Amino acid sequence: MNRSLAALLLLPLLLGACATAPGPATPQTVASVDLARYSGRWHEVARFPQRFQDSSSLRCEEVTATYQPAAGGGLSVLNECVNGLDPARARRHVLGSAYAVEGSNNARLRVTFFWPFYGDYWVLGLDPDYQWAVVGTPDRNYLWILSRSPSLPAPQMEQALAIARAQGFDLSRLIRSAP
Repeated sequence: MNRSLAALLLLPLLLGACATAPGPATPQTVASVDLARYSGRWHEVARFPQRFQDSSSLRCEEVTATYQPAAGGGLSVLNECVNGLDPARARRHVLGSAYAVEGSNNARLRVTFFWPFYGDYWVLGLDPDYQWAVVGTPDRNYLWILSRSPSLPAPQMEQALAIARAQGFDLSRLIRSAP
């Protein structure tokens, strides 16, 4: 077997090993997430800028993420946005999937939109009624504040921001979505 084929066959195993385990320097997730209650549509109310949402040709606005139960206990993930730089304001979407990391009580997910590449999705804060959530990654390079409605009332937004701040996220990078 040639080296490039062997590397290609080993890539999924190597990427799977790259999942970040919690430790003393990593953000702490909520104790557990009920994926049935988490399912449904969420609106992004704030985020850290990311190349797949913010570039010279793309500015994602009216961002939503819809999670639905999938076969095998995972979730299907449908992310949608309007490209604010497109005069036609075309709606864009990408479909992915997620699974809970074993032992995390569903608070740490692995998400893919382009198999075999997975990313961390850690639920760092969650309203008891599942009306808002703080989601980030252990390296603190990604952060989203999500709400069941397009805007989040100021007291709840302050709670979400306090959670992100306490977890060591640099909130100067945060951009808020227009309601």
